[in-house]
Amino acid sequence: MVDLTRRQFLKLSGATAVTLAVVELGFNDKQVHAQASELKIEKAKVTPTICPYCSVGCGILVHVKDNDVVYTEGDPDHPINQGALCSKGTAVRQVYTSSKRVLKPLYRAPGSSKWEEKDWDWMLTRIAEKVRDTRDKSFVETENGITVNKTEAIACFGGAALDNEEDYLLVKLMRGLGLVNIEHQARI
Repeated sequence: MVDLTRRQFLKLSGATAVTLAVVELGFNDKQVHAQASELKIEKAKVTPTICPYCSVGCGILVHVKDNDVVYTEGDPDHPINQGALCSKGTAVRQVYTSSKRVLKPLYRAPGSSKWEEKDWDWMLTRIAEKVRDTRDKSFVETENGITVNKTEAIACFGGAALDNEEDYLLVKLMRGLGLVNIEHQARI
């Protein structure tokens, strides 16, 4: 009679079960090794970019194969995050691959409860018309005899995904339109 402790019995039983399962299922280690060498990022084009979520500016490497984003990872050479990513940055691939991603401009007419797909030319023209109409109706040239050339009926909110150059151009455009209410989410 073999003298086994309960722990030794469980270890032996588990090892026996795994061995039988591998043998019965026909486990082929050569085939597994061959398939493991075919990584999904093999022959993918790697493009470095910046995470779009917050103002930290973490570097991300985007792996693209056959016009599809197959993998994203933190950029180990980036000075800010050195390869680490938060949960949003880790899931950034879903921005491109999600079935819920909006691919065309959507417009909802005043009073309507439904969104309509529109083309980009129509949408950009509509936005320009609305900005101009609002600016023309609310533009103030002077206050108390002082030239102010402003409108307080339009506001601009910048996003942290914009870089310094884009922010500079955005603010120049908004100041040129006479906006006073200009804000940015990452302003410190």
